[in-house]
Amino acid sequence: MTPAALPKAVRPDGRLRLVIFDCDGVLIDSEGPSCRLVAQELRQIGLDYDDEEAVQRLAGRALTRIKVEAEAETGRKLPDDWATIVQYKLVDLMREEARVIDGAHDMLTAVIGLDLPVRVGSNSSIAEMDVKFARTGLDRFVADRVHSARDMGKPKPDPAVYLHAAETEGVPADECVVLEDTDTGANAARAAGMACVLLRPLDLPAPDWPGLFRIGHLSEFAPFLERIQAAQAAHHGGRS
Repeated sequence: MTPAALPKAVRPDGRLRLVIFDCDGVLIDSEGPSCRLVAQELRQIGLDYDDEEAVQRLAGRALTRIKVEAEAETGRKLPDDWATIVQYKLVDLMREEARVIDGAHDMLTAVIGLDLPVRVGSNSSIAEMDVKFARTGLDRFVADRVHSARDMGKPKPDPAVYLHAAETEGVPADECVVLEDTDTGANAARAAGMACVLLRPLDLPAPDWPGLFRIGHLSEFAPFLERIQAAQAAHHGGRS
């Protein structure tokens, strides 16, 4: 892989200017309870969704997309507000069950300590993220810097939420790094022209494309960014 094939955010001759986080599975440990609740709703309309398989089958997927696929599979027309009703139930659930991903507090402290601005781009609604971040104490890091693909009507893998986060920050898309945990989210980052770090056990399969990197634990993320900054500082310092 040549450096020119990479987004500018991770190239020695480029500049890293913004870090964008997915929410569920990256900062908040909510996918288990959330996916089990959605599986329960799907069982009520006749679909065979086992709680044990719920995360694998539903994680990172938009409720609107799940609704369309459920209608196609069952031949039933669900209420127009089905996704909204389920979303309200998720908000209530997260008030009680949202947990922080191990290492998230320390990681965010370290990333902000690198003088890097941070934002969040998620398929969750703003209302759901508000209760998740308030319950876990992460709101002190990301308050007023949260963007919802669901509320935009353009869920991932559409890149709109990531492009909107970059535009709001006033940063070109290719100078951003996204931290994701699902293929759906990684594909959104790729479509946005952003570098992406995938948080996933290294023994599990993952997509492979220029600009995609992998870590197995959040503790690896800030050092990864710091190495990028050091290489960029050395390059630009050497030219001056």
